Amino acid sequence: MKRRQFFKGAAVVAGASTLAAPAIAQSEPTIRWRCVSSFPKNIEVLYGSAEVLAKNIAEATDGKFQIQVFAAGELVPALQALDAASNDTVEMAHTASYYYVGKDPSFAFGCCLPFGLNTRQQNAWFYHGEGGKLLEEFYAGHNLKALAGGNTGSQMGGWFRKEIKNAEDLKGLKFRISGLGGQILSKLGVVPQQVSGGDIYPALERGTIDAAEFNGPYDDEKLGLYKIAPNYYYPGWWDGTSLQHFFINTNRWNSLPKHYQAALTSAAALANVDSVARYDVLNPAALKRVVEKGAKLRAFPQDVLQASHKAAMELYDELSDKNPTFKKFYESYRRFQTDSNLWNQASEYAYDSAVLRLARR
Repeated sequence: MKRRQFFKGAAVVAGASTLAAPAIAQSEPTIRWRCVSSFPKNIEVLYGSAEVLAKNIAEATDGKFQIQVFAAGELVPALQALDAASNDTVEMAHTASYYYVGKDPSFAFGCCLPFGLNTRQQNAWFYHGEGGKLLEEFYAGHNLKALAGGNTGSQMGGWFRKEIKNAEDLKGLKFRISGLGGQILSKLGVVPQQVSGGDIYPALERGTIDAAEFNGPYDDEKLGLYKIAPNYYYPGWWDGTSLQHFFINTNRWNSLPKHYQAALTSAAALANVDSVARYDVLNPAALKRVVEKGAKLRAFPQDVLQASHKAAMELYDELSDKNPTFKKFYESYRRFQTDSNLWNQASEYAYDSAVLRLARR
């Protein structure tokens, strides 16, 4: 009798399990999104950050949440990615916010400010400093939710056909540069040009531009810029860091189940860390290769750096006077930078400087 009752009970439990499985599955909606990138596929670390996100969100949701990534130009032009997400042409975009300073100079703060924070500082200001809240409010005004999703680290100063011996040599130079760096250099007589990554080489080849900056040696080597403009300058003072974001249409974000939002947030954070680590592995070897191929590694003259810094500070004061949003960002940013630099001078900078000195002995 007890044996019959046991099997009867087991059958009831098995039946309940059979019924429960579909009920659980039904609670996981199937979602298909498109993510447009501002980067071409051959720039595989920048473009690849979106693929890292897509792979991990699919794995975290057992394939229920799929994101298809489109390279620059496949669905929308490279420099219209943010607009496509904002107006719900696509669900999300992967891009650098400083491409859009023409809309509002405040877009620079999500990516980088010339002579501003380094990569660790930018992440700190975004994730745990006041920057995250300010950016969330700002992007919401453009119908966007933003998740940090990639960083190049500090960049190089670009490729120049002719040697830059002093600040006078910058006058009349047609230079491909993004963000506020172009506005700063225009004060020194440079003619800034905004050209997407895939179009830089032909622009140099045709003589449409005289010089170009893009990223660091690994990506620059892929673009072949050393073949036309062999003078490779450092540092890229306009890109002490370069934080990219996944910009998600606000309505699309709000429609996601909370656990999908959490999975997407985690996948973006992984993509953010992964890109920095990959560049730190890839850039040193690439720098050696481009020098072997004929690149002439040069430091910007001191008067160029001093004139650029002076022009940057003037521009920030001008923008703060005209744009209350920019002023709010800038005041927060500078407070954070001042305090963070005190710590960096005692720790990171002091350590790096000591190691370099000892390595030269």
